Amino acid sequence: MPGISHPSPEIFPLQAHPLPATLAQWQDPDSQGDYFSEVQTTPAGYLVWSNFPVKIYIEVPSPPTNTSVAWVNAASDAIEAWGAYLPLQTVDRPENADITIARRRPPPERSANGSFRARSALTRYEFYTRQGENNAEILAHRFEIAISPTQTGDYVRTAILHELGHAIGIWGHSPVETDALYFSQVRQPQGISVRDVNTLKRVYEQPTRLGWISNK
Repeated sequence: MPGISHPSPEIFPLQAHPLPATLAQWQDPDSQGDYFSEVQTTPAGYLVWSNFPVKIYIEVPSPPTNTSVAWVNAASDAIEAWGAYLPLQTVDRPENADITIARRRPPPERSANGSFRARSALTRYEFYTRQGENNAEILAHRFEIAISPTQTGDYVRTAILHELGHAIGIWGHSPVETDALYFSQVRQPQGISVRDVNTLKRVYEQPTRLGWISNK
């Protein structure tokens, strides 16, 4: 999950945003716990969105086939699933998107011994600045998700569900295989767990430099 940074995040204040209503209302009466300790921070703090709905573009494979239609449906299902907990919206143009989901082969991963192995999916982010009121600079971020064409069947939706979880803020993995953000692909794919949502809520309670005006 490598990230790319262009501006210097340190010039933006580190503060928490108000919780979106969907997470503020979320309750776990059974106290099933979370894996917040596994979530990584970045130079910008936690990867929290503050401008809603988060806009998502699904790159439609060309030419359209039964496989590509199924792939788009799987991506739409994953967006709808996470949309129950965070305001998300699909858009028709990539330039309007905060997150892009594409069916393409991710670059291979280099291991410690120098060899390369294929990836089934990859999520990347980058920081940039956008203009707010009175031309003020605001730190922003965007994501690109690449899902390998080798992913088929239920694994497609599960892979997108997992990577989209990273893109909406859970920049880490769960050690429990019944969570959507489990670190490895499982034989029987799971949906979003209570622990996933508990973790997402804790992330959104944390400070971030994203969405704030520069101190300059």
